Amino acid sequence: MANALTSAWSKLVSGFQSRFVTRLRARFPEFFGKLPAFVQLTRLDRPIGILLLLWPTIGALWIAAEGFPSLSLLLIFSFGTAVMRSAGCCINDYADYKIDGHVDRTVNRPLARGILTRKDAMACFMFLSAIGFLLVLLTNWTTVLLSFGAIIVISIYPFMKRLTNLPQLVLGVAFSWGILMAFTAVTGAVPAAAILLFVANALWTIAYDTQYAMVDREFDKKIGVKSTAILFGDAEKVIIAMLQVMFVLAMYLAGQRFDLGTAYNLSLLIASGLLAYQQYLIRERTPGQCFKAFLNNNWVGAVIFVGIALSYF
Repeated sequence: MANALTSAWSKLVSGFQSRFVTRLRARFPEFFGKLPAFVQLTRLDRPIGILLLLWPTIGALWIAAEGFPSLSLLLIFSFGTAVMRSAGCCINDYADYKIDGHVDRTVNRPLARGILTRKDAMACFMFLSAIGFLLVLLTNWTTVLLSFGAIIVISIYPFMKRLTNLPQLVLGVAFSWGILMAFTAVTGAVPAAAILLFVANALWTIAYDTQYAMVDREFDKKIGVKSTAILFGDAEKVIIAMLQVMFVLAMYLAGQRFDLGTAYNLSLLIASGLLAYQQYLIRERTPGQCFKAFLNNNWVGAVIFVGIALSYF
């Protein structure tokens, strides 16, 4: 009986999906034809950026709520993080459409290959930003007001690579903005100690995005793209190490202010070991190893988040 019901349900769902998807494809053939390209445009096939943005944001939610936050806020910020990171990728490729075709790592991006147009990228950016705004409307007005700052920083970051050698600083602000919004969503205000988390995360972002920029440094020099990897020159490894040390120190001080316990301090110790490992990876400055060091930061964020969560048990 159970097998018969399961089979009947599967057939019903399969039939519905088949008819529904077929109708959608018939109604919007151009969109469905471009769907894989939109997935690539938004980097949903490479979620590292979402994760690097997610860990500090939900960590801030945990601290602000002094434990497990409400499920609604957790869903809003988790989904919102994915949406706005994807929106940032759209505006990034919109700005870099002439550059990406000259860099080995980005030559296969949809705009560089001509699969999508700048109009497509901007439409995707606007659509995802609208979804993000609808999500933030489910919080409170203080958080809504802060969200305008977020969209401004996200929008200007890609263009900073032409104007300043410190675009990673702007990215650091963008990737830390969710921390402020997490606190206002829970408490309605940003306590002074939350600024420590904001600064710490910005330092960490500058460090790992400099590692990322080291991958493309030689290409960027040829085409006039600016970055901290170029600005720091041969001192980049030392400066990255300094940024990492300041990051850990700021996180420790924030933990003291928020009365986070032994589990948190242990997580910082483990994270420090991971950061030291990254220094080992970038020692020869080879692009592949620099990219591996960049990816390793996902574990740094995850470990620290676990330390935060365990501090409330």
